[in-house]
Amino acid sequence: MLPRPPRRDASALVRAGLRACAEDSGATHFAGGTYVAPPADRSGRARHGVMSKVLAKESHAAGRQEDCEGGSRRRSWGLLVTAGVGGTLVALYAVVTPFVTPALRKVCLPFVPATSTQIQNVLKMLENRSGSLADIGSGDGRIVIAAAKRGFKAVGYELNPWLVWYSRYRAWRDGVHQNTKFYISDLWKVSFSHYTNVVVFGVPQMMPQLEKKLEEELQCNARIIACRFPFPCWIPDHTAGEGIDTVWAYDLKHSRGCETKSLEITPETES
Repeated sequence: MLPRPPRRDASALVRAGLRACAEDSGATHFAGGTYVAPPADRSGRARHGVMSKVLAKESHAAGRQEDCEGGSRRRSWGLLVTAGVGGTLVALYAVVTPFVTPALRKVCLPFVPATSTQIQNVLKMLENRSGSLADIGSGDGRIVIAAAKRGFKAVGYELNPWLVWYSRYRAWRDGVHQNTKFYISDLWKVSFSHYTNVVVFGVPQMMPQLEKKLEEELQCNARIIACRFPFPCWIPDHTAGEGIDTVWAYDLKHSRGCETKSLEITPETES
C-alpha cells in the first residue's frame, strides 16, 4: 500500500493561493492575512488621487474664470451699445431741433433755397443802390454773399444755427467774409432801422406783420425786396421774374405817406 500524502491545513492552502495571486500582481507581503500593496504602489495611487483633485479644482476655477470673462465681455458690449444709441439720439436731436423749432413757432419760416434766377432778379432790383443790406431769413447765405460781391455790406438773419454756420463758411470760402455777417436771430426781436436795403424771404402768414414792422422801423429812402410772396398792402415799384422766381421791390418813400410826412416837415424847417 502506498503511503498517504501528508494532510495540509485549509488555511495554509488559502494563504498560498493568495500569495500566488499577490506575486502575480506585484505585491510583496501580507500583514495579518491582509494583502498589503507595495510602498511605491501606495504612493503612486496617492499621487494619482491628489492630482485628480487638483485637476478638478483647476478645471472648476477655469470654468468660473471663463464665466466671469464672458459676463465682463457682455457688460462691455452692453455699455458700448448703450453709449452708441445714446450718442446717436443726441446727434439726431442736435441736428433736427434747429429745423423743427421754427416750425413750432406762431409763424413758420421754412428754409427754401433761392434759385439762381431768383438771385439774379434780386441783384437786378439792387442796381444803382448802395449802403447796407439785410437779408431776413438768409438761409444758407447765398443772397448775402451775392450782394457782398456787388459791394454791399450785407448781413443775414437766420434762426437755424446750422445754416448760419454754413453761411459763414461759404462767405469765407468765397472771400467775402469781411463784408458779410450772419446772426442767429429771431426777426421779430431785431431792429432793421439802420438798413437801406432789405431782402425778405417770407410766407403769406407773416407778411402783414412784417410789413407793419418794416414801415415803422425803416427810413423813407429804404428799399424792400420781397421774394416769392408780395406784401399785402404795399404797391410794388418794380417787379422782376415770374412764378417762384418773382421778386417785388418797394421804395418806402412811395408807400404809406412817406412823401406826405416829408412835405409836412419841410415848412416847419423853413420857418
